[in-house]
Amino acid sequence: MRAVAQRVKSARVTVGEECVGEIGAGLLVYLGAGKRDELAQAGWMAEKLSSLRVFEDEAGKLSRSARDSGGEMLIVSQFTLYGDVRNGRRPSFDDAAPPEPAERLYEAVCAELRARGLRVATGRFRAMMQVHAIVDGPVTILIDSEKVF
Repeated sequence: MRAVAQRVKSARVTVGEECVGEIGAGLLVYLGAGKRDELAQAGWMAEKLSSLRVFEDEAGKLSRSARDSGGEMLIVSQFTLYGDVRNGRRPSFDDAAPPEPAERLYEAVCAELRARGLRVATGRFRAMMQVHAIVDGPVTILIDSEKVF
């Protein structure tokens, strides 16, 4: 699985004119599943996201996680994180998981985050979404389970 996590002051995702997910301060996470990913990666990704220390303490150091700071998470499905641009000009998405297993993994990550006590909002899987965010810092982190599993 791959994720791009951005620390935000607020974020929301809309489908058409409908707001389907919204958070205050926390992490906006773009999440993609690869075709070789399994449920073990979902648990690992949820633990990594929930404990990622990208929030400042009283001294201004990045030593607090979303769990520590009461941050929320907005998780947006993003198969394009598996775009391969090594050849030609059009990205290849051959390494992205097909929709059904990708949705199961996406939902598993969201459930794992909620089980860790986090408030989790989501986009709408397989929908054309507009994401609005006030990025804080900016702090943006790339996480890839392939480097671990």
